Amino acid sequence: MSHSNSGSEGFASGPLPEHLTVPGWRVALIIASFTFALPGFLNGAQTGMALGFSQAVTAALAAGLILCAGACLTSIISVRTRLTTYMLVQRSFGVRGAALVNIVIAIVHFCWFGVNVSFFGSAMVAAASQGFGIPGNFSTFVIIGSVLITISTIFGFRTLDRLAMVAVPLVGVILLVVCVKALGTGPVDLAPVADPPVAMSFGIALSALVGGNMLTVAAMPDLSRFIRTERGALAGMVLSFPFAAPVLMVVSALIALSTGQTDIMQIVVGMGLGVPALLMLLLSVWTINALNLYSAGLSLAATFPRLRQVHIILGGGAVGCAFALMGIIDSFIPFLVTLGLIIPPIAAIYVIDGFLVFRDRAAAGTAAGSAAAVPPVRWEAIAVWLGSLAITMPAMAAGLTLTTVPALDATLLAAGAYLIVLRFRGRI
Repeated sequence: MSHSNSGSEGFASGPLPEHLTVPGWRVALIIASFTFALPGFLNGAQTGMALGFSQAVTAALAAGLILCAGACLTSIISVRTRLTTYMLVQRSFGVRGAALVNIVIAIVHFCWFGVNVSFFGSAMVAAASQGFGIPGNFSTFVIIGSVLITISTIFGFRTLDRLAMVAVPLVGVILLVVCVKALGTGPVDLAPVADPPVAMSFGIALSALVGGNMLTVAAMPDLSRFIRTERGALAGMVLSFPFAAPVLMVVSALIALSTGQTDIMQIVVGMGLGVPALLMLLLSVWTINALNLYSAGLSLAATFPRLRQVHIILGGGAVGCAFALMGIIDSFIPFLVTLGLIIPPIAAIYVIDGFLVFRDRAAAGTAAGSAAAVPPVRWEAIAVWLGSLAITMPAMAAGLTLTTVPALDATLLAAGAYLIVLRFRGRI
C-alpha cells in the first residue's frame, strides 16, 4: 500500500485487482500512524493554548468525526471503483481539468514540505543549543535540510517510505513521554492562555484541524482502494480519525499548557531527553517530507509527462525551501484554514459523481480506462470548485460564515451547487 509497492504501480491508471485487497484495519493503522506527525502537534498545541484544554479536545473530537465522515465517503467510492484519486479526479474534472487540480495539490505538498523543513531547522537549532558546536542558523539549516531531503527522495525513496512506517509512530511515543514529564512538574492550568501564539475562535480552530487532514481524506482512494469491502472501509475510517485526532490533541494541548511552549524541539531539549529523541523527531520530518516531494512529483509527472520526475522533485524542494524561508510556519493556522477551503470541494465533487453520475463499476471503468471517454474539461466541476473558492475565501476574510467553520461552509456550498448543476444539466 505504499507508494513504492511495485505490485500495484501497474494499476495506477485502472482498477486494482481484487486479489491485492486487504482488511480495512491495516489501512486504519497507516492513517492513525501518520496522524502523529509534528505539524499535528503544532496545530494541537496552538489550539490548546488558544481555546483551553476542554474546548480544544471538543474541537478535536468534532474534527475527528467530520474527517471520518468525509473519509467514509471517499473510501467507499474507491472500494467500488478500485481507482486512484487521480483517476477519480480525472473523470470528474476532465483530463485538463484534473491537471489544474493536480497543480494545486502539488503546491499544497510543497507548502507541507516548507512546514516540515521548518521543523528540521528548529531541530538543528535545538541541537546546536546543546553545545555540539554545529555552525549555522535557522535559515542555513533549512537550506541544508531541503537539499539533503530532496537528494534522498531522488535516490533513496523506497527505503525512506518504509522507514516512515517506523519513524512516524515513534513520534507518538516521544510525545507521550514528553506529556508525562510535563504533567509531572506540577498542576496544569487548563484554561486558555492570556496571550496565545495564535488567537482563534472555536470555528477557526475546528476548520484548521479539519484542513490539516483534508488532503489525506481527499487522497484517501490511493490507500482505501486496497480495502477488501465497503464495510471494511467504513470500519477502517471509524478506527482511525475519531481516535487519532482527539488523542493527539490531548497530548499536544497538555504539553503546551504545561510548558507554555509550542516548539517541540525546544521542549525536548529543555526536558533533557537528549539527542536520541531529537534525532527521532528529525527522522520523522525527513521521511514525511520525502513522501511530500514524491507525491507531488507523481501528480506533476502525470500532468506534464514531458517533465522528468527528478526535475520536478528538485524544483519542488527549492519551492518548499522558499516557503520555509518566507516563514510559512508562522502562518501555520491560516495555511490549514485555507486548505479547508481548497481541498474539500474537490472531494465533494468526485464523491457526488461516484454515487450519482457513475453509479456502476462499468461506467467508472470506462471513464477511467479510456482517454477518449474522458472529456478534456468538465466545466461544471471546474466552475463549482473555483466558484466555491471565489465565495468562501472573501467571506472568511470578512468574517462571514454559515456554520462558523469555514471548511464546512466550503464543503456544503460546493456539494449543494454541484448537485444543482447536475440536476439542471440532466445528469441526475
